Amino acid sequence: MRGIKKAVILLLAASFFVLAGCSMLTEERVKLQDLGFTVVSEEKIPAELKTIIDEKKSNPFQLTYSADNFLYIVIGYGQQASGGYSIAVNELYLTEEAIYVNTTLLGPEEDQVSRVPSCPYIVLKMDYMEKPVVFE
Repeated sequence: MRGIKKAVILLLAASFFVLAGCSMLTEERVKLQDLGFTVVSEEKIPAELKTIIDEKKSNPFQLTYSADNFLYIVIGYGQQASGGYSIAVNELYLTEEAIYVNTTLLGPEEDQVSRVPSCPYIVLKMDYMEKPVVFE
């Protein structure tokens, strides 16, 4: 009986340390600040970046590009059956470790639907930062 109590106590103690260790591994992401950005119109996208986008836009994609002390964050949603889509930027913020970006593809309004397929994407321009970008 005494051996069983010790075994149960050791098992409970081991479980506690395993669970405590798991919680120490998961760090909470702390937003330091929202980041300012500009949505770049098609005619103002750098030529090299435009070429890359044109090669990728038929499939969903995410990429970053830097030029002239600017960071460009590009999110594409691949080919859609019609036109009239838009993209909302839900969040663009900085943490200690990375830049986080979250966008949503918004469907076309009924009166704005065209029968021509489209490949919606968005290009965000911000001051260059030496941080990885995490797409959510």
